[in-house]
Amino acid sequence: VIGGGASGLIAALTAAEDKSRRVIVLERQQRIGRKLLATGNGRCNLTNTGASPENYHGENPAFAVPALEKFPPEKALEYFHSLGLVMVEEYGGRVYPLSNSANSVLDVLRFALEQSGVEVKSATSAKEIYRDDTGWAVVTDGETLHCDKLIVACGGAAGAKLGGVSDGYELLKPLGHKRTGLYPSLVQLITEPEYPRSLKGVRADCRLRLFSGGEVLAESRGELQFTDNGVSGPAAFDVSRAASTGGKGLSIEADFFADYSVEAVTAMLRQRREKLPELTATDILAGMLHNRLGKMLVKYTALDANAPIKTLTDRQLTALARACKGFRLKLLGTEGFDNAQVTAGGIRTGGFNPETLESWFMPSLFVCGELLDIDGDCGGYNLQWAWASGRLAGRLGL
Repeated sequence: VIGGGASGLIAALTAAEDKSRRVIVLERQQRIGRKLLATGNGRCNLTNTGASPENYHGENPAFAVPALEKFPPEKALEYFHSLGLVMVEEYGGRVYPLSNSANSVLDVLRFALEQSGVEVKSATSAKEIYRDDTGWAVVTDGETLHCDKLIVACGGAAGAKLGGVSDGYELLKPLGHKRTGLYPSLVQLITEPEYPRSLKGVRADCRLRLFSGGEVLAESRGELQFTDNGVSGPAAFDVSRAASTGGKGLSIEADFFADYSVEAVTAMLRQRREKLPELTATDILAGMLHNRLGKMLVKYTALDANAPIKTLTDRQLTALARACKGFRLKLLGTEGFDNAQVTAGGIRTGGFNPETLESWFMPSLFVCGELLDIDGDCGGYNLQWAWASGRLAGRLGL
């Protein structure tokens, strides 16, 4: 198994269930599972109980269906429970270890590898793979290993600081497996800096829409966090794939009162004008939104911040309500692969049997995880794909 990440580890454990097999994991880093430790802000959102094919993307998202059906979230939970992991389900179906530490997930996997007799060769990079008389030859820095079945689970280009590389794409290229374009996904968005910079660190629930002209390319609902050069958080991550692949001339629009109409927000502002007529305009949204966000929206609407709100007209209040529900920023791009949680794009899935993940071109070669052109939404979906595809590849077509 080339790759000691989430999909590679579960593939190795699955293959090792047949005690007659000798299973070896090659990991280029000093230790296995480094990217796994960083998931979910170090808490490891290991699956989502609501995962369905609609949460996955790629040139052919339907390719993921057989793997997800054979190893759905409930089976993933049973599997990790059998390894000794205690888990808890949180809002939106997100599942975390009860310890709130990704180390707990890696620990139970590590203990299972030791118990199963899987040999882990860390700090070992696969430089080349090719067919030979024994089946497969895997060339590393120090030796050439031979095997009859080979699983490539190198991961994608995302998270380069944690070990994300393009090795897998290059290993498979000589074997006839081509890749799509690669884009960072589940990543921060870079916008015009004027407003985000003043709001750095502010978090707000919103409905976020990504526009190309007047067309909505993607939409999400969740927490938005402002950074010094744009926005982050689940709401931003969920539209980041479309932002990475959508071309130029994009913008985002945040609705901070997603459960209210413009008329309802306007009515609240009129009520405040009646009850607190001497309050200055800069504070009109106090108690409704984060103070800094409220002040920024007053500025965004071009109201006189120092004017008492009794002087604001109905038209001005409606304009402020519209700004609260339609705060738009020009999108300059996304952060790169260093900061991305997942790679959009990958090895084209048309070269593999979706029922086994075995290569159509090269029998006894299996590929799983992020290396393939399948990526999921934010919220545990990508790790669910890693577990499901790794489990399927580890069955070695049986």
